Amino acid sequence: MSNITRTRVDLPLKLLEKCLDSPILVKLKDGSEYIGKLERSDISMNLILSEAKQVNENHEMLANYGKILIRGSNILYISVEPDKVQYE
Repeated sequence: MSNITRTRVDLPLKLLEKCLDSPILVKLKDGSEYIGKLERSDISMNLILSEAKQVNENHEMLANYGKILIRGSNILYISVEPDKVQYE
């Protein structure tokens, strides 16, 4: 693997590592969205969120789950910008 390719792969994982214990928003391929504090992530981008809530597109809470596991293969995108994530 070249250095350029390795850097492209490492960047998202390093960003997630920096976001531990921070609020993130995760949108799944099925359209559902979750907001929670990132507790853990792995190389497959499997995530464990604490204080997790399922929200609609207006960030209104639909369900309160507590701690959840989200498989990386189901993720469409992750928002790690705190000012774009409403977390209550």
